[in-house]
Amino acid sequence: MNSPSYPRSRCILALLLIAVTIPAAAAPKAPAAKAPAEFTIVLIPDTQCYAQKFPATYLAQTKWIKDVAVKRSIKFAIHLGDIVQSPAKETEWKVADRAHKALDGHVPYSMLPGNHDGYKQPVLFNKYFGPDRFKGKPWYAGSISPTDNSANYCRFSAGGVQLMVLSLPFDPSEKVLAWANKIVAAHAKDRVIVATHAYRSRKGRTPMGKRIWEKLIRANANIFMVVCGHICAVAHGVSVNDAGGKVHEILCDYQGYANGGDGWLQTMRFSPATGKIHVEAYSPLLDKHNKAPQHTYTLEAKLTAAK
Repeated sequence: MNSPSYPRSRCILALLLIAVTIPAAAAPKAPAAKAPAEFTIVLIPDTQCYAQKFPATYLAQTKWIKDVAVKRSIKFAIHLGDIVQSPAKETEWKVADRAHKALDGHVPYSMLPGNHDGYKQPVLFNKYFGPDRFKGKPWYAGSISPTDNSANYCRFSAGGVQLMVLSLPFDPSEKVLAWANKIVAAHAKDRVIVATHAYRSRKGRTPMGKRIWEKLIRANANIFMVVCGHICAVAHGVSVNDAGGKVHEILCDYQGYANGGDGWLQTMRFSPATGKIHVEAYSPLLDKHNKAPQHTYTLEAKLTAAK
């Protein structure tokens, strides 16, 4: 007996009915976007007394930075100038050289000459911390001249943020400020931290700081922070640039403390996801934190690219 013949249209209809009665598998959920990773930048304030009298303290600072770099996601260290006490004493420069060799190949860092470092004629500064020391490092972007590192800039990415650290000498000249403006303008999408030795006091910007503000900081929307040392104090404040953006201004210098500073540093923990920067004072020498509000505090900062 022959099988009954069904029109093709009825077969197709039957298949469609079967398909719609079978529950569709749930589409896999797209993985949640990861929040940008937090990272740390360390401020190394005036080390002049360590280079002169307490070399073990200088070494303790840089060794600690190296040792906890991975755990704390330390992406950069910024020296704030006055590396040595006496610019012509090479023994002091050798102390600084030895201390920073602990960071070489482990943690990127920048240097700048303070008023104790022979900033007008930075011969020994450039011997030990000139462009040749940093040449070939992927984060080292350049200096004001091939033989002079007294004004320099570094660029790196951390937590999804493209950052620049622009280091300027004590009392930067008009030539240096003009160079700095060109560098900042050429990298308009970078979030820029300007480091210079002298900029503010407890009360606010010094006359030198006011000149730097007027000739560099206020007109460049991508500069969001200025860090300095020089005056033995800690302080922080916020100004508003011409574009309406916040500029955090931080003073950090512990040289007036016991033993030339007792090894105090400031760490800045950046949280791009929350737009906050947690600043904390810590001494590797004493293994102590200073939780007083002028030493440990939280800043708000937009860490996305400048418009």
